[in-house]
Amino acid sequence: MLFGGQLLNLKFPTTVIEEGKVAVLVPKISILFKDFETHAPSEAPVFYNPRMEFSRDVAVAALQAYQSIAGREITVCEPFTGCGIRGIRYAKEVDKAKSVTINDINTDAVKLARINVKKNLAESQVATIGNTDANTFLALHFAPGKRFDVIDIDPFGSPATYIESAIMALRDGGLIALTATDMAPLCGVHPQACLRKYGGKPLRTEYCHELSVRILLNSLAMAAARHEMGIHVLFSHSTDHYIRVYAQVKHGAKQADSAIRRVGYALHCFSCFHHEVSFGITSFLKKNCSECGKHLAVAGPLWVGELASKEFCVQMRRKLQNKKLRTKKKLTMLLNTILGELDAPPLYYVIDRICDRFNLRIPSTANITQDLKKRDYKVALTHFNLKGIKTDAPASVVREVLS
Repeated sequence: MLFGGQLLNLKFPTTVIEEGKVAVLVPKISILFKDFETHAPSEAPVFYNPRMEFSRDVAVAALQAYQSIAGREITVCEPFTGCGIRGIRYAKEVDKAKSVTINDINTDAVKLARINVKKNLAESQVATIGNTDANTFLALHFAPGKRFDVIDIDPFGSPATYIESAIMALRDGGLIALTATDMAPLCGVHPQACLRKYGGKPLRTEYCHELSVRILLNSLAMAAARHEMGIHVLFSHSTDHYIRVYAQVKHGAKQADSAIRRVGYALHCFSCFHHEVSFGITSFLKKNCSECGKHLAVAGPLWVGELASKEFCVQMRRKLQNKKLRTKKKLTMLLNTILGELDAPPLYYVIDRICDRFNLRIPSTANITQDLKKRDYKVALTHFNLKGIKTDAPASVVREVLS
């Protein structure tokens, strides 16, 4: 088979896809993943998931925003490159990406990534293509002069076992991006697995996706703190079957202590829908609900600080303006929604769930928002759930508005 005049020596059939400013070869079976739930990306000889195009678009905008804020050329590392599409897009679409280093343990993936790098004329930026275990590869860059500005951990499943290595291979003030697709443990279906992987107890609540992001961020914050580093969360989102976080890692014991102060717990009443957060990893936790007196369930420890930075979101939106992306409208909506919920309290109510429990008619989200604002409560929509609202109104007031 020929690709751009080059004779390919691959053991599997391929097809060409276009995304952003690049055109890459991917395993032919991968094109089925968008349309048939019976196929999984892990079935392909080289990992490529077409359903993650939106995630890659978000990542390009995020790295451009980071580069602009950093005000210098940046070096990027992607230890799980698969066919190479994410790393090549960074090389071609992120302004002042000085170099992009990619790696994959799969020999076929490395062979395909090399072909795609050459096809997209990205050899000058993607100079290093590793073929080893991700932790081993990152360990080669622990020394101060070899560290990266950006490390993107986007594995198949959990990023937990790679967080520590990524932190140690990141320069002071660098950006770490983490993807988690193991939502069953994070959302409380397998709580013991979540405890083992992330060091936090989940809950099967209507806002479990926000809890998942906060549990992942706590895992990152505590891993950084062990090396006297702190994190500053720049952006995070929950989309489809995965969650994604972006955080700046800063060196120093004071930075670590500051981050730890943003760790705490979420308390939830399964009887009346009351919820609250408690700051402090060693804080005293209430046992009973302040509204109905029933037992409170606990999730955590987890990150109870901010989930995004306003400056970073605005910069991402600015970088998005001149881009031609298939997901541009969706990404713009995501950024606008997240900007709207920045000042809202943690956690949210899902209107449908409350109405179903108390046999109430489901009103429009707009009407509920208006009614709560009339009562001088803060209200914001949330990207975590189309039927969710973030508000400082007590659960009793929310139920009263719905009645």
